[in-house]
This record gives sequence, C-alpha cells and structure tokens, in this order.
Amino acid sequence: MTATPVPPAHATVPVTTATPDVSHALHSPVIAWFDEHARDLPWRRPEAGPWGVMVSEFMLQQTPVSRVLPVYEQWLARWPRPADLAAEAPGEAVRAWGRLGYPRRALRLHGAAVAITERHGGDVPRDHAQLLSLPGIGEYTAAAVASFAYGQRHAVLDTNVRRVFARTATGVEYPPNATTAAERRLARALLPEDEETAARWAAASMELGALVCTAKSPDCARCPVAGLCAWRLAGKPAHDGPPRRGQTYAGTDRQVRGKLLAVLREAVGPVPQAVLDTVWDEPVQRARALDGLVSDGLVEPLAQGMYRLPQS
Repeated sequence: MTATPVPPAHATVPVTTATPDVSHALHSPVIAWFDEHARDLPWRRPEAGPWGVMVSEFMLQQTPVSRVLPVYEQWLARWPRPADLAAEAPGEAVRAWGRLGYPRRALRLHGAAVAITERHGGDVPRDHAQLLSLPGIGEYTAAAVASFAYGQRHAVLDTNVRRVFARTATGVEYPPNATTAAERRLARALLPEDEETAARWAAASMELGALVCTAKSPDCARCPVAGLCAWRLAGKPAHDGPPRRGQTYAGTDRQVRGKLLAVLREAVGPVPQAVLDTVWDEPVQRARALDGLVSDGLVEPLAQGMYRLPQS
C-alpha cells in the first residue's frame, strides 16, 4: 500500500480532517509496533476483566505506571469485584490509595463500585452511556473502559494519544492544554471502522505516546510512522502556543493535604487536632488544607476536635 503523507502544519488542508488513506497508513504500522513492543501490564491481561481495567484507568490518571503497579495489585487482591469495594467504608478506599496522589479518585472509584453493585448486579456495564452515568466517570474513562475491556469502537483521548495526534496529524509539538472539539473530531476521523481494530488502535496509539512519542524526548528513530509525521516533516517546529502547565508540589496546599491524609491513613482510630497540627508549621495553610479535605469528603470531622477517614 502506498502511504499518503499527512500534510504539514502550514498546509491548507484542514488538520481536523483525516482522509481514509492517511488513517489506514497510520493504523497498520502503529498496531504492528504495539503487537511487538506493548508492555505486559496486569490490566491488559484477560484475567483483569472489566473491573481491573476500570481500576487501572482511575489510578493511571496523572500517575505513572511504576507508581500504580503495586497499589493496583494490592487493590485487586483485596477487592477483586466492585461489590467487595462497595461493602467497605469509603475511607478504606482512601487508605488503600496510599500515596498515589489526587485521592478524590479513590472516593470516585468507591462511588462507582457502589453504583455498579446497586444498578448493574455487580458487573461493570458494557454500554458506553451506562458507564458515563456512573459517579466519577467522565468521557475519557467511559471510552477507555468500553474500548479496552469490551473491545468497542471509541475515541480514547488521553494525554499520550493527544500528543501523538498533534504531532503526526496536525504538525505541532504539543496539543492544547485542554482537549478541544477539533481534537475530538480528529480522533473520530482516525478511528478504524471495525471494532476490534479500533480498540487495538486506541491502545496502540496510547502506548506509542507513552514509550516513543514522549513529551520531552520523542524517539523518532523508533517511531513506526516517522515518515508520515507532519511535525517531523515540517522540521519539528518548537511549541508556540500557551505555556504548558507544569506540575508543582513542594510547599503547596496539595503537599499539606498529603501529609494530613498520611497521618489519618496510618491511624487505627480518630486523630486529634493536635496531632494533625504537627505535620505543617504554617497554621493558616494547614487549616485551609484540612478544610479542603473535609469539603472534598476525604476527611470526616468528629466531636471534640477529632478527625478520621470517611465512614459513609
């Protein structure tokens, strides 16, 4: 098959429209590369099932695979089915979340487990609309579970996929800070027609972004579609859009929240205010962080200045 190059960024062809020839030219080499180089991750194994896929998708949001792996294994060993998690207090989900960060994800996953148990007999639903109606599940997670767990045809747009599409199809180094309607149209246009290939394409393009088309050091020599990449063909122009958001942690309220939660996770019972006061010297920031945890439902205040992880 003769490959049709993707037009570079300065071309007059609308970058949000992918021709069938361009789409087909991308699919085969990326999927073939994935078949050879995909990592052996536990949520990709058949025994993971839809619940394992869902747990991984919650945990992998803004968190690297290396940090997720041990927590994922412990989580599935303790709660192999949604009903097992739903039977526990939400605070136990927060405790088991450990230091993965963004612990509201633990509460949302617990809420989804409760809804799955109550509405769907304990089975993760196959239907995209039903997935989307679960607590804490947005468009990305619903599409990812439907695609990776059930082999359905959906555009799965995470940061890695968005970066691959930005470079190969639109000729820019980085995608916008927030997903745009144009990106969604492009992702749908690039989807293979049959479900099995579409699901494989979703996983393959994501893995390509994670391992080869990385944010800081893309390895174009290893890329299976380097010859079709609009960004590479245009000379790899530097990013000229809005500044990319950096991740800061030290000294932030997020760090204080993490320290407060660490004390509560390790405690076997309620913790007095005086103990929490020792985790951070600045009282105003400490109080703001604790108030935020209470407001988010991650911490439950009790009488006489005591605090614990949520029990209901």
